[in-house]
Parts: sequence; structure tokens; C-alpha cells
Amino acid sequence: MFSVKNLSSLCSSPLPAVAGTRGRTGERFPEMIGDKIGHRLDPYLYHILKTFSAEQGSPNLFTFMGFLATLAASLLILGDLWFFAGLAIILSGLFDLFDGVLARKLGKTTALGSFLDSVLDRYSDLLLLLAILIHYLKKEEPGFILLTSFVSMGTALIPYVRAKAETLQVRCTIGLMERAERIILLAVGALFQWMEPVLWILAILTHFTVLQRIYYVWKKIRSPLEDENPKSEILNLK
Repeated sequence: MFSVKNLSSLCSSPLPAVAGTRGRTGERFPEMIGDKIGHRLDPYLYHILKTFSAEQGSPNLFTFMGFLATLAASLLILGDLWFFAGLAIILSGLFDLFDGVLARKLGKTTALGSFLDSVLDRYSDLLLLLAILIHYLKKEEPGFILLTSFVSMGTALIPYVRAKAETLQVRCTIGLMERAERIILLAVGALFQWMEPVLWILAILTHFTVLQRIYYVWKKIRSPLEDENPKSEILNLK
């Protein structure tokens, strides 16, 4: 059974290398779009906020505005206004960038803000897919209903695998289809009415990302270089 002593030794074990860096084994972990360009855009995005005197605002306000933009996009999808839905999806992505920039630049990063951002991101992801699902229900297209449901499963599992991995002290941000990539694809699909091919791409790559993360965590748990605890101790956490 898992004991307090096991928990102490687990928490003291070193975290694996973050995405985009090299681990002790020398392997290179792929970066997400947010990891590659996110912080590099901070000065430019913050300048935009200052231009509109928005830098005095709360990061949580931008988080809620991003959620409302996603809600608007979902309603526009239900009304078959795909182009405007695509614009609203892009706007929600911008608000999502702004809240992070503001929190970092003004030192307003808080545990509550991070938690709120994560929860509303999950609501936003699934609201968009729910709207697309209802769209295909109205059109009576069972194939795309199943396809959208499959995408929803992958979309929900990607952050779940990361959260579960981090309870095991394994930082897991690898994979091809993080939230930024999914938002970009959905925006493109809505703007150009290419939603069917976009859904196929998402269906394949979201679940591929889940498998990537499962394999990555499995390797980290089994690796004696990254985890000095007996494997049986970690497996008893479930």
C-alpha cells in the first residue's frame, strides 16, 4: 500500500525535463506552439494592451472574456454563421493569450487564476465541440456525429493525462495537439468551412497525443535515471 513515507520519497524525486529541453537520457522533447512562440510575443501583446489602457485590468477578466467569446462562437455555429464563428474563436484565443501576458508582466500570476483558466479552457473546448455536434445532429449526419464525439473524447483526455501525470511528479507537456493547435484548426475549419477535414485531423491527432503522453509517462516512471523510487510504489498510487 502507498504510505506517507512513499509520498515523501516520491515528492523529493526530480521532475523530468520540460518540453523543448533535453532530459537526462539526452532525448529531445517536442515543444507546443505556446512553448515556441508564446512568451516571445509577450512584449508585443503587452504593448497592445497598453495602447488600449487595458494593462490595468485583471487577468481573470480576460479569462472570462475568452470564455464569452467561445460561447458566442458556439452560438454562431448553431446559427450556421461559420465565418463569424471562426472570428470569435480567434478572438477567444487572443483573450487567452492576453490573460497570460498580463499575469506574467504585472506579477499577477496566482494559483486561483491558473485554476480558473484551466477550468474555463475545458468548458470552452467542449462547448465548441458540442455546438458542432448539435450542428450535425440537425443535419442528421451520423458519421460526423460519431466523429465529433471521438474528437471530444481526445480533447478531454489530453489535459486529463497531463493532470494525472503531474500527480505522479511527471511534467507532461509533450504532444502534437495541445490547446493552441486545436483552436487554430477549429478557427480555420470555421472560417473556410473546412470543418469535416479538420475534424478528421483532430480525431487522429488528439488521440495520438494522448498515446504520446501515456508512453512518455510510462517511460519516465520506469526510468531509473528519472525516478529513483521502486516502480511498485508509484503503481500503488492508483
